[in-house]
Amino acid sequence: MSRLRSRADTRSGTRVRTRARARTRPPLALALPALLAVAFLLLPLVGILVRTQWGELGDHLTSPGVVEALKLSLLVSLWALALSLLLGVPLAWLLARVEFKGKALVRSLVLLPMVLPPTVGGVALLLGFGRRGLLGPWLEGTFGITLPFHTSGAVVAATFVAMPFLVISLEGALGGLRQRYEETAASLGASPVRVFFTVTLPMVAPGLIAGAALTWARALGEFGATITFAGNLPGTTQTLPLQVYLLLQDKPEAATSVSLLLLAIAMGVLIALRGRWTGTPVAREAAPAPVPEEPPAEGAHTVGSARTTTGVGGVAPPHDGGRWPLHATVTGFNELTLDAEPGTTIAVVGENGAGKTTLLRALLGLTPRAHAELRLGDTDVTALPPHERQVAWVPQDGALFPHLTAVANTAYGLRARGVPRAQARREALAWLDRLGVLHLADRRPAQLSGGQAQRVALARALAARPRLLLLDEPLAALDQTTRARVRHTLRTHLAGFGGVCLIVTHDPVEAVSLADRVLVLADGRALQDAPPAEVTRHPRSPWVARMLGRNAWPGTASADGLTLAAGGRLVVAEALPEGAKALAIIAPEAVSVYTDRPGGSPRNVWPGTVREITAVGSRLRVLVASDTAPDLVAEITPDAAAELGLVDGASVWTSVKATEVTLVRL
Repeated sequence: MSRLRSRADTRSGTRVRTRARARTRPPLALALPALLAVAFLLLPLVGILVRTQWGELGDHLTSPGVVEALKLSLLVSLWALALSLLLGVPLAWLLARVEFKGKALVRSLVLLPMVLPPTVGGVALLLGFGRRGLLGPWLEGTFGITLPFHTSGAVVAATFVAMPFLVISLEGALGGLRQRYEETAASLGASPVRVFFTVTLPMVAPGLIAGAALTWARALGEFGATITFAGNLPGTTQTLPLQVYLLLQDKPEAATSVSLLLLAIAMGVLIALRGRWTGTPVAREAAPAPVPEEPPAEGAHTVGSARTTTGVGGVAPPHDGGRWPLHATVTGFNELTLDAEPGTTIAVVGENGAGKTTLLRALLGLTPRAHAELRLGDTDVTALPPHERQVAWVPQDGALFPHLTAVANTAYGLRARGVPRAQARREALAWLDRLGVLHLADRRPAQLSGGQAQRVALARALAARPRLLLLDEPLAALDQTTRARVRHTLRTHLAGFGGVCLIVTHDPVEAVSLADRVLVLADGRALQDAPPAEVTRHPRSPWVARMLGRNAWPGTASADGLTLAAGGRLVVAEALPEGAKALAIIAPEAVSVYTDRPGGSPRNVWPGTVREITAVGSRLRVLVASDTAPDLVAEITPDAAAELGLVDGASVWTSVKATEVTLVRL
């Protein structure tokens, strides 16, 4: 009980400290100008509220002139919003997604109406679209369109000053959207236009809505450009702000009432947006707790409110039925050639910056850093855009579309390739069932655990009927238990895949258990391409050897052994031509650890200091640093470590028999 009370006291103390920090008094030198700024902005609004004749408010707002102006304002502002959406959305996408010369100039043109005096904007419109302007005579002579002193002119003026709000808001939202979602959609077969309407726009909807609301509010309140370009004609161009201008001359009380209406509309829009136009993340409601990893009872899964048996009503998981060998020649940052038969799984490994992800993106056609001449089966897809290559990509985080359910995500590639909706749903359910997540079909990604989301991402990629499957560290974000389960699932389904699969991984277990071949990259080049057993026995890269848990010391063969690149000498049993470059591989279990120098005449003996002790299963790995040899990892039992009294900083001796050293020619 006292322990519970102590925890409660701690939490209470934390809350008190948090509130204390939140209530810290700001410096007077900053607080006073800030309060003056608030008063400066607030006083005019208070003036409107104070001077409004509340008893006559209804009569003022329902007078024929005000009602007519209000209807015209709504008409003009809604048309301006529609025109801004039609022109501004593509412009925002262009600025956010495409690099081109003159981009800074285009962005300046977008911002110009926001800083330009409205009357100057009206003059510019008059000189551009007026009867004597640059384009006006052609519009009138060809189409009979006259913009000045016409309602359409008011729409053009409102669009000119309001559209920048939409472009800026949407460009910011697009800039914050990771392109991985769009690239994944393209790899599933969606054309750029389909990606834009089914992935991009739904995911930036908050920014689009905020920009649209600001655009409409700005168009509703436009005055200067409208009166200069379109005039002030009752029933034609006399919008509500212009009506306020006229009322100020004859009926200032009515002008105050109409101003209050416009003020209320503007404040309502800003309050509804709650700061979304600034790009500040808006707090979202907490998503429902993820479904537990354990699948439901075998033979029955729940999808929505219906229960279906395993196999989704007897529908077998679909297969393309083809066999697709791979041939690729990659140039640029990566320089290598890949050939693989159907059903081959290749693990791509290498240290950071080796070019693993660049290789995948080159095969997808998504990077200028490398170019891949790619043939899948009898089809050369080199010149095809990403959505036509039939190359499916699963990024590290899965990139499930957050606005779609698991079944809609899985069916996305099928729908993009023209499969009817009902058939695509049946095949998607079959794939979800096959990967053990059918009961999650109606869940959104935020409601899935990491392992569940990864299985849905794999189902989506496999359901798209790819000829080449690319997996970029698909299991890296999972815990050990979930990773083992998903690895088993992936191995099962890759066995029946008719194409080639490339898996980027840093996990030696994945490389050995999933792959038929291991491709080792270094600086974009293929350092080794061999079966896992060969790479395990004779790794040609120090990084790969360490990834596999072995000590790897590069050096040059000499008459009495190996002169190490890091300094020191290693005696080996195997003879190599003098001067040959080689990599000495030493298994951790072949390293002996002593508290005193071992007796006899061992030749590979070094003094050192224990730098780190880590547990690996039921054994311990001891990192020993030495001034006379490279760092060495030894693997011993916990009992041996206790007997030796090993702790960080302890002085020890290590030895390796010459017969325990394996040399790999480089």
